[in-house]
Amino acid sequence: MHSHAEDLRAELLQTKVEPDVAQGLVQAVLNDWRAAELRAEDQALCVFAEKLTKDPGRMAEQDVQVLRSIGFDDEAVHDAVQVISYFNYINRVADAAHVDLDPGMPPYPGA
Repeated sequence: MHSHAEDLRAELLQTKVEPDVAQGLVQAVLNDWRAAELRAEDQALCVFAEKLTKDPGRMAEQDVQVLRSIGFDDEAVHDAVQVISYFNYINRVADAAHVDLDPGMPPYPGA
């Protein structure tokens, strides 16, 4: 998550969010996404992503129904699953292979 903070900030700036607001949201998400002022859709997506990441064997139709109930269609759910799963995969590969952080990337908090 920490390594993608700059990507989130850049995406927010492309949507015309003021730089200080974008940085504040990025920092809030880094600190604790549950306490960040996220839209309902983004909050639900974070809940879904966390469960898929931490406990994929417990995923159920109800998890998808929550996303559908707030406007995600099947294609959007599929895309979310693909992106979340890919990042889980590639981060595990990087961790197992002890891939060095990019220069200038802050270390993961607590590392």
